[in-house]
Amino acid sequence: MRVAERIKNDAGKSPAAVAGPSAPTTGSGSGRKRRGVNREGLEAGRRSTRTLLWVLLAAAMVLYGFPFLYLLFTSFKTPIDTIAVPPTILPKEWTLENYANALGRSGVLASFINSIQTAIISTLLSLVLAVPAAYGITRYQTLSGRIFIMAALVTRMVPPVAIGIPLASMMASMGLADTPIALSIAHTTISLPLSIWLMSSFFEAVPKDLEEAATVDGCSRLGALWRVVIPVVSGGIAVTAIFAFLASWNEFLFALLMTAIRSQTTPVVIANFQTQFGLDWGSMTALAAVYSIPVILLTLLLQRKIVAGMTLGAVKG
Repeated sequence: MRVAERIKNDAGKSPAAVAGPSAPTTGSGSGRKRRGVNREGLEAGRRSTRTLLWVLLAAAMVLYGFPFLYLLFTSFKTPIDTIAVPPTILPKEWTLENYANALGRSGVLASFINSIQTAIISTLLSLVLAVPAAYGITRYQTLSGRIFIMAALVTRMVPPVAIGIPLASMMASMGLADTPIALSIAHTTISLPLSIWLMSSFFEAVPKDLEEAATVDGCSRLGALWRVVIPVVSGGIAVTAIFAFLASWNEFLFALLMTAIRSQTTPVVIANFQTQFGLDWGSMTALAAVYSIPVILLTLLLQRKIVAGMTLGAVKG
């Protein structure tokens, strides 16, 4: 009977009263403390991740920039220091003799003009052909378009040496041997597939609603492309132009096969810097450093367009 009465009396009490003073309770202070510990742990993890990323970025910059810095320092060394064993990074004696020798050689200025002329023509040809091709592929999305872009990628994988000799023979048969036009066409075969792929990705990032709005306002398909789409993808065009320019500016094999004297580019001239004692490393590095300046200036001038092209996908609707 006493047990039954006790159970009956406990039924009317609250769970806290039944549990007694030893029941654990959760206070707001301990909850805030745990949340503070979690927040501090998250901040510490973010700081460590940020530090690791900066360390990796610094390491990548050192690995990427060291060869160019070594080339630049070598261009200021004396001829004896350039072939010293073991080599030194910094010059023992700074001199401009290598630059004077390199720029004073016959044919160097003409090779610079040929390189600039060839790279500009090749870049323009790549853009003129790649922009409408990429626009048609992305907007019409036909089976033939997909096959075409895959074929362009396959041709990009073909080694240049496999098509260099046939191209040189074709240009010679057409009377274009040792001319910038022939070399520009050859360089276009290298940069065009990559240009089509790049421009296709940029056109895909542009919403079709922009073109539809332009057509409602009275523009034709070509007018919408020229007035609306091209300004939107101008950053992508700048990125594609830089890659096409670099592909021609740095190319060596086709220039070696298709040029003799009149249209030799600077990479071929640099490779011919030899003396009776071997390669003239000082003059080669000096001319290579000067040859890098136009590309660096072009990148700096178009850096805003490059950033705009890289972030173009953020506006995709």
